[in-house]
Amino acid sequence: MRIGNVQPKNNVFLAPMAGVTDRVFRKLCIEQGCSLVYTEMVSAKGIFYGDEKTTGLLAIDEDEMPAGLQIFGSEPDVIYKAVEKLNERRCSFIDINMGCPTPKITKNGDGAALMKNPQLAAKIMEAAVKASKKPVTVKIRKGWDCASVNAVEIARIAEDCGISAIAVHGRTRDQFYSGKADWDIIKEVKAAVRIPVIGNGDIFKAEDAINMLDYTGCDAVMVGRGAMGNPWIFSRILHLKDRGELLPEPCPKVIISMIKRHLRLVVEERGEYHGIREMRKHIAWYIKGMRNAARTRDMVVRAETVEEIHEILDRYLNDLE
Repeated sequence: MRIGNVQPKNNVFLAPMAGVTDRVFRKLCIEQGCSLVYTEMVSAKGIFYGDEKTTGLLAIDEDEMPAGLQIFGSEPDVIYKAVEKLNERRCSFIDINMGCPTPKITKNGDGAALMKNPQLAAKIMEAAVKASKKPVTVKIRKGWDCASVNAVEIARIAEDCGISAIAVHGRTRDQFYSGKADWDIIKEVKAAVRIPVIGNGDIFKAEDAINMLDYTGCDAVMVGRGAMGNPWIFSRILHLKDRGELLPEPCPKVIISMIKRHLRLVVEERGEYHGIREMRKHIAWYIKGMRNAARTRDMVVRAETVEEIHEILDRYLNDLE
């Protein structure tokens, strides 16, 4: 599949996730075969006003390409000016977030709140496409709630606005991440538009990705929560897709080794104090479901140095073996 002039090596992507898909995590997923990544969502206003924290989120390294830079906002003129600024930034395309369900985003009319206002959504997409020298994509949800399921309508508007691809999360905003993702709506969107459709929602194992591709006919799959603490999901999806074989899940030794590497890279990027605090949630995701994970997680939360975390992980691995 192609997104404008961008052609990923395969059709298995990493979803943009606030507080998760930083440069380190993106690179670990790319190493496992993920062919397309996105930044964490970035405020268009922050870009426009040159906010220092926002600028940090925009960084994409050459070895991450192709990569999308995801923005959010609900003011067409601000979107236009922000996207103009992004033309000189390293990225393959611009993605507009119209799916984030969190109250702090939707209360301002951003994210999934745009699903309630198709006319404004159209103006946002038109502004971005007009300002951008690169392809523009959009990520949406099924709708705002079960009484206003309008993903197909929004997808058609997106196509008319010149959007190059659309990602569809099969839940309404009021579902957040609960319940079951509706893959039928992804199938309906795929049938309604000619631009590429990326399916998202409830891909937690390799079989899920294959099933979504087969059931919906979508052009690509986007893995979100299923990749947290599990970058191997990409290599397992691709192996199943290409060879029809299901690779075994990583053993504890491989998992602990990956945690240590992830920790080292994050500390190199952010320093020991901030890096350790950032890694606490990742370590919890890596060991979730393993024996005595809760006790180990509690010890990691109290650790203050890389050496302490290594000692905790080594003891944990010895106990598991």
